[in-house]
Amino acid sequence: MKHFLIAFLAFKITASAADDVLGTGTLEARVKTQVSARIQERLVEVLVDQGDAVKKGQLLAKLDDAELRQQAAIAQASFAAAKQTAQRVEADLARSQAVLEQARKDAKRLAGLLASNAVSQTDSDKAAEALKVAEADLKRSNAAIAEAQGLVLVAEKTMLHRQEQLAFTQITAPYDGLIIRRDREPGEMLVPGATLMELISLDELWIRAWVDETEMPKLAPGQKARVVFRSEPQKNYPGVVSRLGREMDRETREFLVDVRVDQLPVNWAVGQRAEVYIQIDNAKP
Repeated sequence: MKHFLIAFLAFKITASAADDVLGTGTLEARVKTQVSARIQERLVEVLVDQGDAVKKGQLLAKLDDAELRQQAAIAQASFAAAKQTAQRVEADLARSQAVLEQARKDAKRLAGLLASNAVSQTDSDKAAEALKVAEADLKRSNAAIAEAQGLVLVAEKTMLHRQEQLAFTQITAPYDGLIIRRDREPGEMLVPGATLMELISLDELWIRAWVDETEMPKLAPGQKARVVFRSEPQKNYPGVVSRLGREMDRETREFLVDVRVDQLPVNWAVGQRAEVYIQIDNAKP
């Protein structure tokens, strides 16, 4: 009887395992970012190391900002000076408009007096000439205000660009996550795109498992799975199928199945190998 029970249990375990779809893959993060420099500058400080958890907006590294800080200050001063010049030109324009208005009144009044011989032709001609001068001054003032406003826009754009470049010397975390690799040390000269470190989000980690194409009809998102890491072959971790790949490897005839893992070993690393056993009797309809 004892031998029969053992044989029966062995049969049940074997049958259950046979109903599972096997896949082999590696542990990966759904969201992964290469944290890199956006400007060419020297790295002066790295504030985190691999294995550190970080928060969104946390300062990760600093680049040399001495020259950029000076350039930003100069650009800000130039912008302030351009605005002051524009304000003076606007005041000149207002005065030119007032002078023109008065010149028009004077010319009109003297023209009427000339018709009644109350003033001389010379006085009337002087008023007309003053009107022409006032009109020319207003035209110059309008041109000056347009030029001054253009200089303000240029100075503002330059200032904002310098401020943006200065901000790029502070490298921050784009989201909450974990630093899994650090590539640079203080003193190195960085160029745009040079990777400092790699950051992953811990919101969703999964096994990217390769599964034979013959198993494709059996699989669907939502199926439960067992995950066995090769570092702990004696232990199972629960998982769920998140998505199925839509491209087949043309040589191995396998496709990717992403199995989310909600619990990990105490010691784990992105890229470590694991097997997944997907249960095919609980697919979502």
